[in-house]
Amino acid sequence: MYINIKKNVILSIVFFTFAQTLLFGCGIYSFTGASLCPEDKTVSVKYFVNRAPLINPALSQEFTEMLKDKFSTQTVLDLTNIDGDLQFEGEITGYSVKAMEIAKGQTAKTNRLTISVTVRFKSIYCPEKNFDKKFSRYADFPSEQSLTEVEAGLVNEIIEQISDDVFNEAVVNW
Repeated sequence: MYINIKKNVILSIVFFTFAQTLLFGCGIYSFTGASLCPEDKTVSVKYFVNRAPLINPALSQEFTEMLKDKFSTQTVLDLTNIDGDLQFEGEITGYSVKAMEIAKGQTAKTNRLTISVTVRFKSIYCPEKNFDKKFSRYADFPSEQSLTEVEAGLVNEIIEQISDDVFNEAVVNW
């Protein structure tokens, strides 16, 4: 009996040491794959102004909020209005619809909605992670449907993909 207790204590110590090294050795990790600097406590996301030639009036607010939600739900960071330990700012630079697949008779079978966002990321404690980068994603839809019929769903899908890309670029180091 004494040997089993001693064995369990030793195994517990080994496991705790391993877990502590894994979680805190090279930064803070989460189950989403986020790797933060140990000093990171806050994140700020400035409003992304829409500078695209074609304007979707709700896009700036929707993208900004989705990026905030991504960090508040997938990290332990607190959202702050300004000067976070991680800082995001930028603008929406592209919003366009283009015919993609041309069928016989020169009519489009498929249209593509593309959204582009320029993001400037600054990490106060890990400046080697800083970037200024353009992210772009698209979604196709049948030409039988008008943009107004599918726009809300496609915009949500695209900005979710872009916010995932921004999150991964900033804090996922696989």
